[in-house]
Amino acid sequence: MVKIGDINLGEFPLLLAPMEDVSDPPFRALCKEQGCDMMYTEFISVEGLIRDATKSVQKLDIYDYERPVGIQIFGAEEDSMRRAAEIVEEAKPEVLDINFGCPVKKVTCKMAGAGILQDIDRMVKLTDIIVKSTNLPVTVKTRLGWDDNTIRIEEVAERLQDVGIKALSIHGRTRKQMYKGEADWTLIGKIKENPRVHIPIFGNGDINSPEKAKLYREKYGVDGIMIGRASIGNPWIFREVKHYFETGELLPPPTIKERVAAARQHLKHSIEWKGEKLGILEMRRHYTNYFRGFRNIKPYRMKLVTNFNPDDVFGILDQIEEDYSGVQI
Repeated sequence: MVKIGDINLGEFPLLLAPMEDVSDPPFRALCKEQGCDMMYTEFISVEGLIRDATKSVQKLDIYDYERPVGIQIFGAEEDSMRRAAEIVEEAKPEVLDINFGCPVKKVTCKMAGAGILQDIDRMVKLTDIIVKSTNLPVTVKTRLGWDDNTIRIEEVAERLQDVGIKALSIHGRTRKQMYKGEADWTLIGKIKENPRVHIPIFGNGDINSPEKAKLYREKYGVDGIMIGRASIGNPWIFREVKHYFETGELLPPPTIKERVAAARQHLKHSIEWKGEKLGILEMRRHYTNYFRGFRNIKPYRMKLVTNFNPDDVFGILDQIEEDYSGVQI
């Protein structure tokens, strides 16, 4: 069994990666229903938390149905990280996760996210501060390195473990790669082979099918897999991967009815959580993925992304279900 501290995640957990503007409570609810074992919030700025910024504080919202859940924070200043850890603990997640992997320039230029991979000593010091500032299990998500010339992930794994983290998730790219090229899991596998490393190691990057999940599980020996972009508009990937692990068989793709039901639920919860205007607006990025592969879907999608009336949007979803009923996708 894989455990983070005292949290039992089962034999081989599937985790939902923290994704800005994606892994919010409405989306996490769908992923949990489809078999995700542990989920993470969108990443939260520690500076926003300690200044009580509305957007940052709202991201602390977690619900009993989605547990176990980890709240992920990012920052670069010691005092801010310490104070934010105390705020996160009050929200009562199962885990506090530190983002040392975000490649976005506005984050890295402040030496936060993947930016800190340029200063491993500081990375270790910040982690040590947070571990000592909370009673929650602390985990880290990071990348292989800043660029090809600064890959020190094996050292990072050992040193972060030594200051007390309980699990490490590794995206198999450098910061310089962003999301381009193919994720390299070779070093993730080497860390699992390191006799000094005893904490769970979760692999992340490019897992977009049950077959690939099984191949990487067997080839690299990771303790679990974190799925990110492949879950957007496709929460069914968790049930598909688990079914394939158990039976070696591929499930049929979700039906028209299931896709529309998921989109409806997502939209409903999005409006409830964010308010009508923002809930409808931020839902628009998901429709392409929910209805990917639908022939002649563009006119429907254009209506979905240009309409601000919730009744109209739900009506368009109903129309999609009716018009595509019985159509082979």
